[in-house]
Amino acid sequence: MSGVKLKGMTWSHPRGYDPMVACSAEWLRMTGTHIEWDKRSLQDFESYPVDELARAYDLIVIDHPHVGQITGEGCLTPLDVDGREPERIALADGSVGKSYPSYNWQGRQWAFPIDAATQVQAYRPDLLDRPASTWREVLDLARDGRVLLPLRAPHSLMTFYTLAGNIGSPCNGDTQGDLVDVNAGARVVAMIRELADHLDPECFDMDPIDVSERMAAEGSRIACSPLIYGYVNYSIDGFRPHRLAFTDMPVTGSNGPVGSALGGTGIAVSAFSRNRDAAIDFAYWVASADTQRGLFVRSGGQAGHAAAWEDRAANDANGNFYVDTRRTLEGAWLRPRHDGYMRFQQEGSDLLNAGLRGGNDPALLVSELNALFRGSFG
Repeated sequence: MSGVKLKGMTWSHPRGYDPMVACSAEWLRMTGTHIEWDKRSLQDFESYPVDELARAYDLIVIDHPHVGQITGEGCLTPLDVDGREPERIALADGSVGKSYPSYNWQGRQWAFPIDAATQVQAYRPDLLDRPASTWREVLDLARDGRVLLPLRAPHSLMTFYTLAGNIGSPCNGDTQGDLVDVNAGARVVAMIRELADHLDPECFDMDPIDVSERMAAEGSRIACSPLIYGYVNYSIDGFRPHRLAFTDMPVTGSNGPVGSALGGTGIAVSAFSRNRDAAIDFAYWVASADTQRGLFVRSGGQAGHAAAWEDRAANDANGNFYVDTRRTLEGAWLRPRHDGYMRFQQEGSDLLNAGLRGGNDPALLVSELNALFRGSFG
């Protein structure tokens, strides 16, 4: 494969970009294959049409809810190629929670996890003696002006999913029907609204990066973000003026830290690539245990393989980020992935935010979400 040139697209944050550049430099040294990476904002990453990216790039970092849509569009190539079964078994065995199966759709593997994440709790260990363990404790901190919550679409909907799962009424996945029981959903809306009433209204325009930056800034008194996609970089001393610690999500009942909406990213290969085999080779390598717990982590990546999550050196470098959030990751809920879901995710988030800000009746708001979700299967 010497002399092959590939193009890749990832997302614009040190966690998403730096490890891909570092790993590609090592891959060039090992194989002679050159990979040039571009990056898009987090908002674009969550919503930009994958089929358009697939026509311009050989390698694409994707979010698992896209898999139903991309299968229908035929824009990615399956990675479960003949002759590499032992490697895939090793990747599956190294899955953190449902990360590996989240990219499996209609019997094919469309991406490999390279970054495992879910909504966990971020806090400032210099401002809190201990993190909040219950939703009631979160509310107490919020009343004191010490909490931020990312509510920019789609993160408000992710919080809705997480709380529904944690109270024991997880949302529907890919089965046609309602998204959630109306009574349970109305309870969740009321919980989010009660918290939002004590938050800076700017939270509705903030994503997890915005919240993490605000929390870690010099002079910030924000001590807690109860449900936020963890960013390992902020747990490393010196990355920002103040270090953030990450731990399991605060709970609303007796089920423990379960139900969090699974996130993370996977590496996929374009169906239109002229160097498909070379791209697939890189995907297998960058997702492997040795790469993930080694160069990927050392370059600022948030690993997607259990070998890194369990590695002592990796945890020592980031204040036990992996160990302290693992229970929440293992109990995370898999988002819907059917063709039509991505449109619902955007429209449902917008509907939820309008209802939260407008004081809409919770049960009516959930009924509208259910109708929108049913329509996503059309």
